[in-house]
Amino acid sequence: MDKAGNNDIVGAIMDITERQVAEEAIRRSEAYLAEAQRLSHTGSFGWNVSTDEHFWSDETFRIFEFAPASKLSLQMILDRVHPKDMPSVNMAIAAGNRAEGIDLEFRIVMPDGRIKYLHVVGKAERRATASIEVIGAVMDITERKLVEEGFRQSEERLRLVLDSIGAHVMVTTSEGELDFVNQPSLDYFGKTLEELKRWLTSNVIIHPDERASAIAVWRRAVETGVSYDVDNRFRRSDGVYRWFHVRGRPQRDAQGSIVRWYALLTDIDERKKAEQKLEAQEIQLRQILDFAPQLVAVYGPNRERLHINRIALDYLGVSLEEWRQTPDQSVFVHPDDRARERDYFDRALSRGSGYELELRLRKGDGSYRWFLARSNPVRDDKGTITRWYVAWTDIEDRKRAEERLQQENVALREEIDKASMFEEIVGTSPALQTVLSSISKVAPSDSTVLVTGETGTGKELVARAIHRRSLRASRAFVSVNCAAVPRDLIASELFGHEKGAFTGAMQRRVGRFELAEGGTIFLDEVGELLPDTQVALLRVLQEREFERLGGSRPIHVNVRVIAATNRDLEAAVASGTFRQDLYYRLNVFPLDMPPLRERREDISLLVEYFIDRYARKAGKNIRTIDKKTLQLLQSYPWPGNIRELQNVIERSVIVSETENFSVDERWLSQQPRDRRSGGKLHLSQKLAATEKEIIEEALRESQGRIFGPLGAAAKLGIARSTLESKIQSLNINKKRFKRQPRT
Repeated sequence: MDKAGNNDIVGAIMDITERQVAEEAIRRSEAYLAEAQRLSHTGSFGWNVSTDEHFWSDETFRIFEFAPASKLSLQMILDRVHPKDMPSVNMAIAAGNRAEGIDLEFRIVMPDGRIKYLHVVGKAERRATASIEVIGAVMDITERKLVEEGFRQSEERLRLVLDSIGAHVMVTTSEGELDFVNQPSLDYFGKTLEELKRWLTSNVIIHPDERASAIAVWRRAVETGVSYDVDNRFRRSDGVYRWFHVRGRPQRDAQGSIVRWYALLTDIDERKKAEQKLEAQEIQLRQILDFAPQLVAVYGPNRERLHINRIALDYLGVSLEEWRQTPDQSVFVHPDDRARERDYFDRALSRGSGYELELRLRKGDGSYRWFLARSNPVRDDKGTITRWYVAWTDIEDRKRAEERLQQENVALREEIDKASMFEEIVGTSPALQTVLSSISKVAPSDSTVLVTGETGTGKELVARAIHRRSLRASRAFVSVNCAAVPRDLIASELFGHEKGAFTGAMQRRVGRFELAEGGTIFLDEVGELLPDTQVALLRVLQEREFERLGGSRPIHVNVRVIAATNRDLEAAVASGTFRQDLYYRLNVFPLDMPPLRERREDISLLVEYFIDRYARKAGKNIRTIDKKTLQLLQSYPWPGNIRELQNVIERSVIVSETENFSVDERWLSQQPRDRRSGGKLHLSQKLAATEKEIIEEALRESQGRIFGPLGAAAKLGIARSTLESKIQSLNINKKRFKRQPRT
């Protein structure tokens, strides 16, 4: 206030233009930083260790998926740390408490179960107040981790890509002038922002091989405003070029005009090198395939044609490009095999499993040859199919041999049908009718049958009758006499062998089980098998598969097994010469063929049958049978059973010169007969009496026990069922031989 009492106002005018410019620069830098953090998935944070106060950027909140501006605590953060990473996180916290730096990678688990990979770096500082503050950055490296995971399929376990902690970010104006570069980029290029602007203008930053294409991509993006993705090599400060994936995205204002371009550079140099190495390996693999003796083709996951070796191209008579561009690849397959081939591959594609298929492929000259196609998928470390490899092995010679064998088998079956009693097992005796009833019951099933009985009782005829009445009647019936094949060759006979499996194995041989596929195999004299062959047979019965000798690939079969033996397998099991588990597998449905002496009422029918059969074969006319001969044949014990009777009849027909059939008694002199004059006791009665004495003595020694290693059947060397039948027919009271309990 002056002397006159007036009030004066004193002020100052300051030029704040410089401050406004600085603030604008700060705001712009902050915007750049925020956008750069969003693009690079890198957030910043501050942590006061003493007060547990946290200062997070927006990107950090987004990474942890906490609500923006939430009040945070260390425990809230720890609650999201993966349990397995908790020790390393605790160590980092302890380092912060000691005012040491932090640098670690760990996982966090989101509320919905998702897992993120984070990389945290921090610097600790001790303030004047003695408090410790940690300032740092947190980077979401989940994408990098997933990319790294995808490249673990390389056989040399290539080093993971993206070895830097963050991505490179560049910001340009809408006209393309460099406006901002983050620190990782400056470190990589070894330039300041101004130096980098001049360097970028000269285009020496990009590898010479990509400069023209990179400039064209950038100009097209600026003109059209369309985002771009491109791979380029960028020069490092030491002059080395590395591959980067450049992802360019425009930023638009409210009116839709482009105001900036953001470019994210992700280091993919290791991936590029891995791809080049894989490409080199594929080239090497193709060269190897060209030397393979088989026809080999490589397909994509959906049967895209990728490569086929030279021998296959030569066979098909086409070039690689012609093979790839053929509209329908089935044109190379025989018309009769095309539908089956497509069906096999479609099923393999849906199941993701390999297959084997025999088919015919057309040669360049138009002819066809048989091949065995083996297809197998190749998967990556995630289980996804990336390739299909198909190898075709020429089996033309084998197929021709099989066709010849099949023709021989057909002819043999026809001959057997004409010559055997397949449908005419002759007899009306109760013992035989019991067997025939069992045959009719078991034939329609696929159950394994064990036929027991003495030599010559017709066990193979029973097996053939079962096969003829089964659902497999239209397929092969393969008979193997296990006792007639040398023991060291029986495994090869049954299961076949590969070329070179043993000395003398000059080529692959198909075994009897493979020949019987879909049909029936009859194993006669199965009790003669060696222990190792018994093991292989047990596997066939249990798993329905086997391996050829010298082979490593299991072969699946669909074969019904009928076995026969004249041995007492129970006694063999007890003595350890026959596997107990195999015996139970074979003895699913037992059938005991009675000897001829137990079905004497059938002898006259059999004599008439054989006379008619061999008389027609010899062209003779036999009208009557000598009564004395018929009595002789009915009284004879026939130790060789029906086979012996058949031989005697055939021999008699051959030497017969009249229409009256007779047998020379001397042909039956192999068994003792009563020749004393005046003897009133018939031979059959004497034999029965002697047989009864022998059986009673065996029962007495075994104390009435029938089966088992100490039973009467084992002592007599006959089957348990045979002994039971004899005890019943001879009216022997076996109970009187059992030991009576002491009173």
